Amino acid sequence: MAGIHPDHVVFGLLAAGFTTPCYDGQNFFDTEHPVVDENGPVEGADGRNYRLVSNMNVPAENPGPAWYLLDTSRPIRSIIWQERENYEFQAVTSPTDDQVFMTDKYLYGVRARVNAGFGLWQMAYASRAPLNKANYEAARTAMQRQVFDKGRPLGIKPTVLVVPPELEGAAMRLLNTEHVDGGNSNEWKGTAKPIVTPFLQAA
Repeated sequence: MAGIHPDHVVFGLLAAGFTTPCYDGQNFFDTEHPVVDENGPVEGADGRNYRLVSNMNVPAENPGPAWYLLDTSRPIRSIIWQERENYEFQAVTSPTDDQVFMTDKYLYGVRARVNAGFGLWQMAYASRAPLNKANYEAARTAMQRQVFDKGRPLGIKPTVLVVPPELEGAAMRLLNTEHVDGGNSNEWKGTAKPIVTPFLQAA
């Protein structure tokens, strides 16, 4: 279980991004992230000097399973994994140990001090729209159009598409198929690495 524990923590946090705040006070996936515009620092909550930016697409009707597009090309990530103490297997098997002597039972376990937290929301995009070419293209465009304060481009490059098992087929057809639509070239082939994980809980 220790081998998959990081996946459980990291992808669990990613799925919780719809309802969990990040550094700007908004949920990590939100339609109203404040970004300072060209007029200077934020002066309050009245809308002056900043604009609201979205990093998600959730249809009003019949939203489907969530999928996530991430930029993992830089040292700073959308999800930050921290290891204070690495995973260490431990066993209590000595016959002189009180627990073993009193119960005639051996104990085995793993100790670690690890956690995950949100990094930059600009490096991630979540969607519950159907995973198809049009929505994938829209998500990539939205990410690549992200800017820092005062309109400075961030140069984001989506590299990973994370999906639950329900969307594995759609992800593979989108990113691995050479030809689509009766023989046309698939322009999205190889544009991101698909990651399929069961640790994404329904949003």
